[in-house]
Amino acid sequence: MQVLSGKEVVAAMNELVGAKSAALRARGVVPTLAVVRVGERAGDIFYERGAMKRCAATGIEVKSFVLPETATQEELMRVITQVNADVSIHGCLMFRPLPAHMDEAAACRALDPAKDVDGITDGSLAGVFADAPIGFPPCTARACIEMLDHYQIDLAGKRVVVVGRSLVIGKPVAMMLLKKNATVTICHSKTRDLPSVCREADVIVAAIGRARMLDGSYFSAGQTVIDVGVNADKDGGMCGDVLYDDATRIVAAVTPVPGGVGTVTTSVLTAHTVEAAERLTR
Repeated sequence: MQVLSGKEVVAAMNELVGAKSAALRARGVVPTLAVVRVGERAGDIFYERGAMKRCAATGIEVKSFVLPETATQEELMRVITQVNADVSIHGCLMFRPLPAHMDEAAACRALDPAKDVDGITDGSLAGVFADAPIGFPPCTARACIEMLDHYQIDLAGKRVVVVGRSLVIGKPVAMMLLKKNATVTICHSKTRDLPSVCREADVIVAAIGRARMLDGSYFSAGQTVIDVGVNADKDGGMCGDVLYDDATRIVAAVTPVPGGVGTVTTSVLTAHTVEAAERLTR
């Protein structure tokens, strides 16, 4: 049984992103990410710090735009307009969910898809579904593909079951898997006899957001399991959507939580920022 660690993927991606960043700087372009955050949620701050470290390690500048929890919609929209207009900014990460008094959909629509490096705009999602170079897919969805690519898991003709149908992971990753010539089934909480559907798959992408929901009854020998879940267990620790101990006894390869897909997501953010800089400065 192979543990698909994110550490190896991160190292390979950082090397590639760093080289591309250096090439941009050699011609006078400093790849730059704008981080837009409203409020002081601990999870957002933790992710922001990790992103800033990863950016620094790969030659990417970061400009932070932090608004208080009480900020108005107009104040946020002014920040987005500023980011869109600033030619020195190539990518933007806007933390969500926004406070309840804000119109999140309007804020997402206002962001230029060319700078949307986390797949939150309609333009980016249209690019994913149309397989067109418009914006970028959500970072976590691409992180799943990066894991499969790095470990040379051939998807052509394979049966892949995606458990979860969100616009953040389930739907976009299904489109990206189709691009790899996989035969994709999207399942969800209403799917009949979900365990038997999963057992028929060559690859499972678990992204339903329920702690340790996929137990041994969902798996069969030879499978590859990509666990995207980030959940808190009863002891306050982190766990995935997969019952990891069950999976390791049955499948051929599985990603751990923590230490799997989540660790790759920030590297995808840096890759998207550099790619945006390349597109915008051609």
